[in-house]
Amino acid sequence: MNSMNKDSTFKPALLLTSGRVVAFLFTFFIPVVLVRVFDPADFGTYKQLFLIFTTIFYAAQFGMAESLYYFMPLNPAQSSRYVVNSIAALAAVGLVCLALIAAGGFQLSRALNNDAISRYALSLGIYTLLMMVSAALEIAMIARKHYLWASATYVGSDVLRAILLVLPVVFFKRLDWLMIGAVAYAFVRCVGLIVYLRHDFSGEMRPDWALFRSQLRYAIPFGLAVVVGILQTNLHQYAVSHYFDVATFAIYSVGCLNIPIVDFIITPASSVMMVRMSEQIGQGRSDGLIPMWHDMSRKLALLFIPLVTLLLLNAHNIVVLLFTERYLQSVPIFMVWSTAILFAILPTDAVLRVFAQTRFLLILNIVSLALIAFGIRWFLHRFDLIGAVLITVVTAALSKGLALVKVKSLLRVPLRDLLPWGSLTRILIAAAAASLPAIVVQNQLRLPVLAVLPITGVVYSSVFLVLILMIGALTEDEVLAMTGWAQKLSPLKLFGARGTN
Repeated sequence: MNSMNKDSTFKPALLLTSGRVVAFLFTFFIPVVLVRVFDPADFGTYKQLFLIFTTIFYAAQFGMAESLYYFMPLNPAQSSRYVVNSIAALAAVGLVCLALIAAGGFQLSRALNNDAISRYALSLGIYTLLMMVSAALEIAMIARKHYLWASATYVGSDVLRAILLVLPVVFFKRLDWLMIGAVAYAFVRCVGLIVYLRHDFSGEMRPDWALFRSQLRYAIPFGLAVVVGILQTNLHQYAVSHYFDVATFAIYSVGCLNIPIVDFIITPASSVMMVRMSEQIGQGRSDGLIPMWHDMSRKLALLFIPLVTLLLLNAHNIVVLLFTERYLQSVPIFMVWSTAILFAILPTDAVLRVFAQTRFLLILNIVSLALIAFGIRWFLHRFDLIGAVLITVVTAALSKGLALVKVKSLLRVPLRDLLPWGSLTRILIAAAAASLPAIVVQNQLRLPVLAVLPITGVVYSSVFLVLILMIGALTEDEVLAMTGWAQKLSPLKLFGARGTN
């Protein structure tokens, strides 16, 4: 595990991502099962409850959990105290959230145009509290470079979440049982946090007020930026909830389908890059920052550009397969929403946080929030339901452009060296060209959706892979690695290996 410290940033990120991808097989299908059990009103209520949770969970942390990425690599000897400081702050804020959610159930129902919300306010508050307390679990592991532990925790946690959210609903077909399962899942995470702390940290576990003040100085601007960023990200869903009924919100929320694999890749990749950049800055070195940024952006582009192309090509089939034809109106919303994945190719927020540019993040998010808040009613009036997602994606594009300008200044590079322009262009060309045979095959097939999707995916991926090899979009090391994998997976090699045994 420690040998990874000498390797590229992407290798530990790949280990973390692998764990999340395994868990993806379980968690992705939570709404797929629920949409077949609940009617649109109950499904919309479920989506609204977890919209509230997601907003509060990430906003109320106020950067205290994420601050561990910054402080623990810089001062490893004080890691235990940084962790205790974060957990204590998160627990205190979680208690406040519990009280506010439980007391404000009626107000939430009115704001979201759904009377059912108030019935689940108490269980939602308890779930939020327990999840807040356990928020530092994987972050502490990553900051201490326990990548294998973090990967295993991602898998176990997400698999448990899928089981405890889905099974009660399958048996009892009621939303209150889903919330009971959610609370049980969050409680198990808290137990896991306690076990990890007792195992991994020697010596006295206690808060340190001097260190806590330094965490606050970092976390407050960052936390404000996160609060505004979460509001900016979710405002379109709250607007749809407020202006439309809960069944229409269900249609919209299906269109805004979260592709978990994107988060599984970008979160650990950004986290590892932040840790490594912080180490270099702490050692007074900066020569490796730009290659690290280029390498991460190029590899994320190799993953996300073809992913977005496939989602656009198969949008209709994906919605029908996962959510049935009842949600066909979600297809155009899903197509617009999928394009936002492209912004994840450039993890500018991670670079800004490494340089402690939390005030800039705050200003950037305030500007984005203001643009959405002032423009969303016009977009809804002009474009109907799809207008909410349109303004969100357009604003995200403007925000990413401004963030890149700031990253250019921090890395002190000219525009021609800010990004691996040549590699990104070649990847875009390959992705666009690979879509043509995929479209032809898709139009010729007269098969069930379940068969069309994998066939289209295989055709597209195969052509894309050939093209990126032909036009030099991969490094020499990556080509050699792919050749090695192909040789290991070849039938002749597999059968030959078996024969020697």
